[in-house]
Formats: sequence, C-alpha cells, structure tokens
Amino acid sequence: MDEKVKKIVIGSDHAGFLMKEEIKEFLKKYNYLIEDFGTFSENRVDYPDIAVPLAEAVHLKKFEFGILLCGSGNGMAITANKFVMARAAICWSEEITKLARMHNDANIMALPARFITIDMAIRFTDLFLNTGFEGGRHQTRVDKISKLISVL
Repeated sequence: MDEKVKKIVIGSDHAGFLMKEEIKEFLKKYNYLIEDFGTFSENRVDYPDIAVPLAEAVHLKKFEFGILLCGSGNGMAITANKFVMARAAICWSEEITKLARMHNDANIMALPARFITIDMAIRFTDLFLNTGFEGGRHQTRVDKISKLISVL
C-alpha cells in the first residue's frame, strides 16, 4: 500500500454489504481513513440512497476515493456519475481497474458484488488505490468530461 494516508468513503446496497465489510477490514490493516455511508445490513435498500451522498462527498473533494458495491456495479456507477467531479468506473478485472485509474482518473470504483469474489474485490481495491493517473493526453480527455455539464 501507498505510504500516503488516503481518505476513503465506501458504501453498498444489500447485495454488496458482506463484500463491503471485507474490504473495510482489508483497508483498516493499511491505516486508510474510512467512512462508511451504509448500508449496514443485508436488508434491502435502494442503491441511489447510498450512491448519491457518497458521490457528492467525492465531488466536493471531502474524500480522495470512493468505493461503491451493488449486485452488478451498474446502478451505483450510473448514479455516481451524475456528479460532475465524480468519475465512477465499474471494476471487474485487474486490467479494467488499472486503466480506470491510469487513463480515466477514476475516483470512484464500482464493484459488481454478484460477479466477483471477495479476493478479487480486495485485489481490485488495492490496484485502484495504488495506481496513478498518467495525465498527458488522458488529462485533456478527463477535462472534457466536466465541461459536458455546461453543454447539456
């Protein structure tokens, strides 16, 4: 893990709850500052109720990175990406996870809890938090994303 302490916000719906708890335990071993936005059980919850406040907190730069979990990752990512400064990527393989950081400067990782194992989720979390953004030609592209809101 990186020497720099990172502030992480994490949240899940009911489908991702157990995986979220395992990721939190992994992150605690490396002294990450973690805030959990819920859910706090396997009882049914609507994913926007978790994704909206989490993405807003990342958008406002209260946290460096966010981690969202739901069954497919899609609902969380779609919701989070409504915020201009949130760049949520569904991470389901090592290569996709690295590229989300290197090329897209993703600051929120959405994990598909029903399609990956806990070991995979932890490996992707480690990669996501410790892979840097390449900048350069990718920075120009990332800058264009936030400009879209003024066009729409």
